Amino acid sequence: MSSWKKASKSNQKVHRERHQPEARQHLGVLQKKKDYRKRADDAQKKEKTLKLLYRRAQNKNPDEFYHHMINSKLTNDEHHDRQKKDEHTPEQLALMQTQDLKYVVMKRTMERRKIDRLRVNMVDLEAPKVNQHVAFDERGRKQAVVSLGDRLLQADKAAQATPSPNSTKQQRLNELKKREHRERELGIVQQKIQLKNTLKQPRLLKPKILKPGSKESAAVYRFRYERKK
Repeated sequence: MSSWKKASKSNQKVHRERHQPEARQHLGVLQKKKDYRKRADDAQKKEKTLKLLYRRAQNKNPDEFYHHMINSKLTNDEHHDRQKKDEHTPEQLALMQTQDLKYVVMKRTMERRKIDRLRVNMVDLEAPKVNQHVAFDERGRKQAVVSLGDRLLQADKAAQATPSPNSTKQQRLNELKKREHRERELGIVQQKIQLKNTLKQPRLLKPKILKPGSKESAAVYRFRYERKK
């Protein structure tokens, strides 16, 4: 049956779109329904925004102080936020500009695994030795060893308490500190990238910033609930 329908449609008249009359050529291309729909949606969106701003202006207290009064300036009859100090370290900026979120998550997971392995090795190094020297008398009774063995054991404990810079324990401790710092920096970069992607999403109500971002943490925003269609 479908082949018959296609065959019958082949003889139908071709309906072309209506063009702009010659007397109205100076007005441009004739507007279609889809063009009107785009203009109508844009007009409705702007109307909702104006109503929201009008309602905010009506509820605003003229005697109340807002920090945005001193954090913005007027340029060409337009309000612009003042430039703030850079809240990123050079390493964080390089990562955010060259790498994406998936790469940062992967590198952070690798650092976590290496940190866990280093901590396990550190525990093995700090474990006390179980070998002991026991002396017996002629009758087979145990004797307390206070001579050379105790002195060597005390010296070993003192050496473990203050490891030398070239010892294996000190090298692993330094590596552990560096990897923990690296994992912390990657966590901050991950939070900033996720927040940046979230702020890019179109919203009718702009989120309110509760805490500005810094080199140690990402900014904190409060997002208002929007009813989904």
